[in-house]
Amino acid sequence: MDATFSYNFPAIRGVQAGEDYYVVMCPLRLIPKIFLFDEEEIAPEHRAQRTLNRSRIPDIANYILDNPGDYVFSSLTASIDGDVSFTPFSIEPQFKDIGKLSVSLDSRFLINDGQHRRAAIEEALRTQPDMGNETISVVFFRDVGLVKSQQIFADLNRHAVNTTSSLGILYDHRDQLATLTKEIVSSIPLLDRYTDREKQSLPKMSAKLFALSSIHRANSRILNKKKGEFISDQEKQFLKDFWEQLCNSMTEWQQVFKKELTPTEVRTNFINTHGVFLEAIGLVANYLFHNHPTDWNEYIRTLSGVDWSRSNTSDWMGRAYSPSGRINKNKDTIQLTANLIKIKLGLPLFEQELAAEEKIKVGETDDARLVRS
Repeated sequence: MDATFSYNFPAIRGVQAGEDYYVVMCPLRLIPKIFLFDEEEIAPEHRAQRTLNRSRIPDIANYILDNPGDYVFSSLTASIDGDVSFTPFSIEPQFKDIGKLSVSLDSRFLINDGQHRRAAIEEALRTQPDMGNETISVVFFRDVGLVKSQQIFADLNRHAVNTTSSLGILYDHRDQLATLTKEIVSSIPLLDRYTDREKQSLPKMSAKLFALSSIHRANSRILNKKKGEFISDQEKQFLKDFWEQLCNSMTEWQQVFKKELTPTEVRTNFINTHGVFLEAIGLVANYLFHNHPTDWNEYIRTLSGVDWSRSNTSDWMGRAYSPSGRINKNKDTIQLTANLIKIKLGLPLFEQELAAEEKIKVGETDDARLVRS
């Protein structure tokens, strides 16, 4: 193959299922030029990839631009439809799989895995073209038709497992809210002992009370902050003080800490360790932060006198859980649970909160009918 009319990459050759494949280092500036993505209008059965979720692209591009000194990208996986030749750098047996991969200029490259990274790289290069000389590893397979490309995509994603939200927070050292959440959990003995830092939902017999992701979402509601947003020293201090006061005010949590109740008993019989409660109390704390900056802790202390048990159907059924007894966490149930907490604390409801209460009055009639039946 004429090197003048080909792409040439330093490469490592490997073998899978009896077929050669290649790992190359590709400059970022080439990624948008040589890697194509199927048109979204083509029907799924005639494509080799999923359609792009364009809402993801700015987040990934900003990740590159905001962290130019330590961003990390995993390899792209692509198929080549065209002439390919591999030339070892040495004839010595131990070096025969290290060499140069030449691909004809009229070849078609099709990304099997990494299309969102490809689009984000293209967007980032528009803002920071100097990054074009940096490289990303690409795993190349020979393309033998659309069926093979579709199978590569299916095989790559067959056993893929997303990390849990809790684990993502645990390993995130850039986001202020994630870092602050971890600091709070580690600094309060009750949270430190009874927070699962890996799982997103706790198994029935778990020895923990909370998932780290639930505490993180509660903190997001308390401060009304999203990932990446700045947190002031005043907000940090409030969050730390709030969790200390809340832990001291939750009778059932303290009973677990003193070994008078087990975590399983509390999660089974009470609502106040579940995500719907934590996010609801986050909404209440947000109100206290802005409207009772000096006496908020007095309101939190009174939570010790609230009946959080699931048997308290007159309070929590239709709010924190359904008539079937299943804990139900969504936007409406979080708000309705927060409403009742505010009512119990003697705090006023806003117009939209009052509107939600009007809706539940109709729902209460239906719930009662379901219970009787």
